[in-house]
Amino acid sequence: MRQLAVLFALFAVACSEKPAGTEPVVSAIELTVPALAGSAEPNLATGADDTVVLSWLEPAGEAHALRFAVLEEDGWSTPLTVAQSSNWFINWADFPSVVPVAQDLWAAHWLQKTPGSVYSYDVRVATSTDRGRTWDESITPHNDGTSTEHGFVSLFADTDGFGVVWLDGRKTAGQEHAEDAHDTSSIEHGMTLRAAVVNRDNGLSSEQEIDGLVCDCCQTDVAMTSAGPIVAYRNRSADEIRDIYVSRNVDGRWQEGTPVAVDNWQIGGCPVNGPAIAAQGERVVVAWFTAANGVSRTKLAFSTDTGATFSEPVVVDSGKVLGRVGISMLPDGSAAISWMKNIGEGRAEIRLQKINASGFAGPIKVIARTSAARISGFPQLLATRHALLLAWTDVTNGIKTVRSTTVAFSALE
Repeated sequence: MRQLAVLFALFAVACSEKPAGTEPVVSAIELTVPALAGSAEPNLATGADDTVVLSWLEPAGEAHALRFAVLEEDGWSTPLTVAQSSNWFINWADFPSVVPVAQDLWAAHWLQKTPGSVYSYDVRVATSTDRGRTWDESITPHNDGTSTEHGFVSLFADTDGFGVVWLDGRKTAGQEHAEDAHDTSSIEHGMTLRAAVVNRDNGLSSEQEIDGLVCDCCQTDVAMTSAGPIVAYRNRSADEIRDIYVSRNVDGRWQEGTPVAVDNWQIGGCPVNGPAIAAQGERVVVAWFTAANGVSRTKLAFSTDTGATFSEPVVVDSGKVLGRVGISMLPDGSAAISWMKNIGEGRAEIRLQKINASGFAGPIKVIARTSAARISGFPQLLATRHALLLAWTDVTNGIKTVRSTTVAFSALE
């Protein structure tokens, strides 16, 4: 990526413009995404060999296609298709991914409708051993056979293949479900968090229920620490407290979840606003959205012991924040966090800020503006060796398009 590194260095010294009433718009390089109009739901992922993959959903006639491109020296590669179907579950918050889990093994997931309610769908995963040029037949990592929700997936590298974490609705069979604050599923028949390992021969192992009651439709996220994987998710108590928890994988078993912070956000339904997590050796950082006590906030907290304990949380922004957070660790041990904030008239800003473990925060930068509605989805944030990479769904005149940009680390100072 030598050419990109040179561009990052040049643009890092460019001047920022400052529109009235907002923080500076950071200097950045837009990388044109080779996606058709109507594309949406981007996801960024990287692997052990520093390969960076951007995936998205794209209309394909009456169907949808899961497409991806690889970051090369001069931008995104020619896109390839993993799979396509007219029977997928397409949702602004529950989106597919393509992850280079190892040099010789890539994994992808998407969501397949099943007979039942509108929220009856299964997770499908597929693997490639030739960097995404061809894909094996897909399988499902769960075998419960219920016509319920299975989604909000996180994929990660495992020595035997790759790991899968997902929200599993097998206990909700026969219960009502809604993707908003009117969810009426009972505590006894709530959503669970489960995991499994898909082996290189497509067999399943290490199946486990991580948490027996979690929030119904908030994203999960997994990071790899020096001690192994750690998953962040929104928990749910019998009193409808829905705070952010983590579970660490120790000696092949997921441990009981523990809170990152005690917000005590009591809400009788899912806010559809999951956490983000990143790790660097023993250091871990988690970012999340909360509206405890009626105040919308974006927060983050650091750990120096692979997620066993966390610092007091830092309030990043408050007021009209929408959440939809992203997080990445930077080379100097600090973190970059992205989030969305409502600026009125149906528009929102995608914001970016650098914060270190002591809570010192750099200036807030505005990366882009898009719709404040659900149609704009969840922006994605990833730190490469040379710079930050962001991808989001732009909505202009009602037309969705996946866009991406790079931001030099120095531009956050």
